[in-house]
Formats: sequence, C-alpha cells, structure tokens
Amino acid sequence: MIAFWVTAGILSAAAAILILLRAAKAAARVEPADTTSMFYRRQLAEIGDLADRGLLGEGERKSAEAEAGRRLLAAADQPVEVWSASPSRGPVLAAAVAAPALALALYLVVGAPGVADQPFSGRLVKWLASNPASLSPPEMAAVLGKLTKDRPNDAEGFRFLALAEGASNNPSGAVRALKRAVRIAPQRSDLWEMLGEAEVFQAGGGLTDDARQAFVQTLKLDPKSVAARFHLARARIKAGDKAGGVADWKALLADMRTDDPRRADLQQAIAEAEGAPAPAAPQGLTGGQMTAVRGMVAGLAQRLAASPDDPAGWVQLVRAYAVLGDTAKRDEALKTARTRYAAKPEVLADLAKAAATERMK
Repeated sequence: MIAFWVTAGILSAAAAILILLRAAKAAARVEPADTTSMFYRRQLAEIGDLADRGLLGEGERKSAEAEAGRRLLAAADQPVEVWSASPSRGPVLAAAVAAPALALALYLVVGAPGVADQPFSGRLVKWLASNPASLSPPEMAAVLGKLTKDRPNDAEGFRFLALAEGASNNPSGAVRALKRAVRIAPQRSDLWEMLGEAEVFQAGGGLTDDARQAFVQTLKLDPKSVAARFHLARARIKAGDKAGGVADWKALLADMRTDDPRRADLQQAIAEAEGAPAPAAPQGLTGGQMTAVRGMVAGLAQRLAASPDDPAGWVQLVRAYAVLGDTAKRDEALKTARTRYAAKPEVLADLAKAAATERMK
C-alpha cells in the first residue's frame, strides 16, 4: 500500500511538471496565434467546399460567405489578446508535489498500512464460518449465493437467498432468486406469491405483466392466496373495472380471518376505491386490558424460559414486545432467539419481521 502511495505521488508530480513546462513554452512564444482569424478562414473554405458538392445553393453560398467575411474583418480589427502565464509557478509545483506526500502521511497516521488486502473470496470464507445471526443482510446474501451455487436444485435455498436480497435492498436480486426457485419447484404456491410481491416491489408498486403471471399461477395452486387476490383485484380497478375489483376485495375481506392484521389495510383500500371515508382506527386498550396483555406476554416469556425450544413462541414474544413498545425486552428476546436458531434461516427471517412490527398506537 505504501508503494502505491509513493508511485501515485511520483506520477502526480510528473504530471504537474509536464503541465507547467507546456505552459512555460506557451508563455515564451513571441507572436501569439490568431485563432479567431484562423477559424473564420477555415469556415470560408468549408462553405466553398459545400457549394462545390452541391450542398449549398448559390444564394445560400453568397449569404454565408458574406457573413463569414464580415466576421473575419471584424476580428481582424480587434487587437489580439496575448496570453501570459503567472510569473511564479513554483507554488503550483510545490502544491502538486505536497498533495500526495500529505496524503501518504495522513494514511500512515490514521490508516492501516500493515493490514493485508482482504479479497472478497477471503471474506466469504470468513462469513461461511461465522454465526449467521452475526451477519448483515448483504453478507448473508453472499453466503446464500455461494450455498445455492453448491446446491443449484434447492428451491428453499433460493427462497432464503431472496429474503436476504430483499433485506439488502436488492429487489432485482430477490426476483432472480425467486425465478430460479419457481423453476425448481413450480408446484409451490408460496414461491409464486413471493415472486409476484417481489416483482411489484421492484416496479415501485405497479403490477407488471410478470407480476400478474406470478399471481395468476399462485391462484391456480392456492385459490385463497391473500396477496394474489388483492393485487389482481387492484389491477382490475386500475384497468377500469372498479365494480369488479371492489367486489373481489370485499370477497377477500369476507374470507380473511378476523385477527388478520391485513384487514385494516384492505378496508382502507376498499373505502378509498368507493370514495367513502376510511373506517375509524380501533381505540387503544384500556388500563385493565393493557395489564391483561402484559400479563399474557410475561406468561409467554416464563414459558419460553422453562421450555425454550419453541421457535413460534419466540417469534410471538418478539412481536408482542415490539407492539408494546418495550424495545429493551424485544432486543433481549431477539438476541436470545437468534443465538438459539442461528442455523435456521427461516426462523431468523420470521424473527426479523416480528422485530420490525410497529408499536401499538
């Protein structure tokens, strides 16, 4: 690394010297070049060439030559400006040499010249040997990308890769992984549903042809898919069939469980489509109800402390703390669960979603 900085400094200084030498030669010229007259003389020659090739009519040629000649005469009457360089070029050269030297000194102070380069392959080996819970989403995506190359026919591996790519804010990578997954397991409706949602997210909320096909395939395999029914109904409304799309939404609402958290969003969408006011949000819990809720959450925490081998219970506990706004207990439960289920990416994904649940208003 030090050799690189030394080389860069030498090259920078050499470039500055060459520029200053050329500038000195230009300043030493006795007679400055009259570039303006040269320009108009060349323009007159080009006008004649265009006329000879038949690209300009006689009238156009005379008009263009007259205008160029007028400008040439006007330029000839103007005194030629003589360019002069600064008499002192030493400070410029000193600055050009000092800049890389200062950069090298700064690197030696705050940098790490003794640390060897870390190529991606070496970092990937380190990530493969690490606890998955300690990896960031991009690192997890890199690990899963390597694992799926080793197991190219594992649809579940590509599903996990899609989740990691989505968490890394790489929707195109998630779409690619899910397309590979549905080719491997075309009978899985959950993969088609995820692909459709990923396509919608990549399109910024729009329903592309690829997303529509994914949702249609989802409904063939799972006629009760909430996501597919919702998006296809929304597409009907945008296509002009408002009555049909709203009817599909209402049918979906009737089929949804009463405790499904997506009901409120669907009710609001129906109200907006019909031009009616959105349904009122549920009121907050009373003091007695909140006490009861906290008691149930505490009971769940005690049960998991006694019998911790319950991934669904841990997900429920993390979500409950997130809803209650108890971030300290949420983070503590999340850390414990991640450590316990570090080898199960599907549980880790559910835990991440539960931790991101919004606090109850």
